[in-house]
Amino acid sequence: MHRIPLQRSLSSYDPVCPSEREYKKRIVHFMENNNDCFERSLAIGHITASCWLLNKDHSEALMLHHAKLNRWFQLGGHCDGDPDTLAVALKEAQEESGIMGIAPLSIDIFDIDVHLIPDNPKEKAHYHYDIRYLLHVVSDEQLVQNSESKELRWIEKNRHALPTDNPSVVRMFDKWVSL
Repeated sequence: MHRIPLQRSLSSYDPVCPSEREYKKRIVHFMENNNDCFERSLAIGHITASCWLLNKDHSEALMLHHAKLNRWFQLGGHCDGDPDTLAVALKEAQEESGIMGIAPLSIDIFDIDVHLIPDNPKEKAHYHYDIRYLLHVVSDEQLVQNSESKELRWIEKNRHALPTDNPSVVRMFDKWVSL
């Protein structure tokens, strides 16, 4: 039962690029075969939630330089058992940016991705089945960096401002620019 809302959202999500079409198949299959798909304790992988966070006037997006992985990403994280991926994306955006005034631009899925998390001292390599939403800041709060990041950076709609060439991040950037 707890998987049904996300399964419905995924069924109505129509990816335009081939990689996302493949990710959609993989996520649907993963959810159908793992009742505990939202649990971090599922060692083979788990559903995660993240966002492409825009500032108030939608002219900039927030990037996070991940402290452990030493790479630039969008904000997001583990569901830890919560099947409401939009709520998880909002919570993670608030925790990682320090901004509480954040709202969805849409409740629809913005992007999806499946990526391998490498072995680390705490866990074996596993997959993140990431559900992504388009959010925006609705307050005048300032960023507050936490221990999960080395840096938070607002970037403009200029590919040269994007601090990564990760295809997954570039895809979200391109979607934002084309809005």
